[in-house]
Amino acid sequence: MATNFHYDFEFLRNFLIPNYILQPEAEVESVPCAPNCPVLVFVNSRSGGQLGGSLLSTYRSLLNEKQVFDLGEEAPDAVLRRIFLNLEKLKLNGDEIAVDIQKQLRLIVAGGDGTAGWLLGVVCDLKLSHPPPIATVPLGTGNNLPFAFGWGKKNPGTDPNSVVSFLNQVLKAREMKIDNWHFLMRMRAPTEGSCDPIAPLELPHSLHAFHRVTEGEHNVEGCLTFRGGFWNYFSMGMDAQVSYAFHSERKLHPEKFKNQLVNQSTYAKIGSTWFFAPLFHPSSMNISQMAKVEIMKCHGDWKTLHIPHGIRSVVCLNLPSFSGGFNPWGTPNNRKPHDRGLTPPYVDDGLLEVVGFRDAWHGLVLLAPKGHGTRLAQAHRIRFEFQKGVADHTYMRIDGEPWKQPLPANESVVVEISHLGQVNMLATSNCRSKSVNDPLTPSRHEEDSDEEDFEEDSTQSGEEFRKFGAADTFKIPDEIDISHLS
Repeated sequence: MATNFHYDFEFLRNFLIPNYILQPEAEVESVPCAPNCPVLVFVNSRSGGQLGGSLLSTYRSLLNEKQVFDLGEEAPDAVLRRIFLNLEKLKLNGDEIAVDIQKQLRLIVAGGDGTAGWLLGVVCDLKLSHPPPIATVPLGTGNNLPFAFGWGKKNPGTDPNSVVSFLNQVLKAREMKIDNWHFLMRMRAPTEGSCDPIAPLELPHSLHAFHRVTEGEHNVEGCLTFRGGFWNYFSMGMDAQVSYAFHSERKLHPEKFKNQLVNQSTYAKIGSTWFFAPLFHPSSMNISQMAKVEIMKCHGDWKTLHIPHGIRSVVCLNLPSFSGGFNPWGTPNNRKPHDRGLTPPYVDDGLLEVVGFRDAWHGLVLLAPKGHGTRLAQAHRIRFEFQKGVADHTYMRIDGEPWKQPLPANESVVVEISHLGQVNMLATSNCRSKSVNDPLTPSRHEEDSDEEDFEEDSTQSGEEFRKFGAADTFKIPDEIDISHLS
């Protein structure tokens, strides 16, 4: 097989990173020029049944195996911290190759939406001086994140030809900024038993326990705080309940979930219960019965959001891809901006689209060309405060990762979502996401003038709002003279 790819060797040079960049202890090599598109590849070898391991092997056979990482063996924050520290040291010594690689570096992550979100959170929390843009390989079940940026939603081939084709797309891809959304959940610690109300295995990758180090108005005595982030969606209600049932079944019987087609058919079978929502989801668990919902669209101005009584699921959407590629918000017609202040969904406008669904029959409208859910609002921040004693639990989901959230009978649980900066994605020519900064995009309305204020507001509300908790901020050690670094 190797001879078939002999003609591609020059092409692969575009991506190859020298050993001494990847391994601080390696001897500096003489390299004629930096690669045009240096990449670091992160693969979740457990994603996609057997595909993850096979894809890992193919990337390692085509590239320098030291630039391809198995996320089951090493976390992305440790990898990026080590490599960026080495780059800074090499730059200090006048290494121009290191300078060029840091400027041109791109990341590839292969896994489900949860895996991609893990890497996105790490890149944001490291706060690197040159954060690299990210391409996503669709290796999960839904693959909403890759689909939104043109990378497809079907699991890829793992043969060399397929990987070379993907690398060619990465080489040609354009950078696109998208909004980061910070997720904060606070609940009262139980007076008896375990201090953690959620079993550790049930927490998504994107949620992290927060341990406060400063006093202040957000240091609520006796409360547990979890923080994290999402880039596609947060949902709550029956859709998350279906997702949780699927993930629970997959944990119990992993041998049954070996490929995307089987996964999707199993998901559809479990999801069919949503067609009989009154039997499986009592009205007491409808969103309006369980929680008070508030939104902030103008700086500092919280308003109560009316949720129709029959709504069983609420989706807070950042990208135009949900449940395998559907766009629940759709595109409001020209009257909507004047009637309700609604706009088309942009991925970098500092707004979340908030959509409601009654049941699966309601969800079927997404199959129509202009179908959409119940458009509830667009907001810079949103807060859910769960009523005491209404239910003992609910279901939540962040970027494809669901969990069963306990609701203490005597204490409220508060979830707050706020804007926290942006991250660079890589998009192909088939990208479905729209940017408000695209010259072809119709101009936005008066909301644009407030975006800087919201950025300021969301990052200064408290220590727990400043990061996602995925990684410590990258710092250059004291022994390095940073006055010489760019």
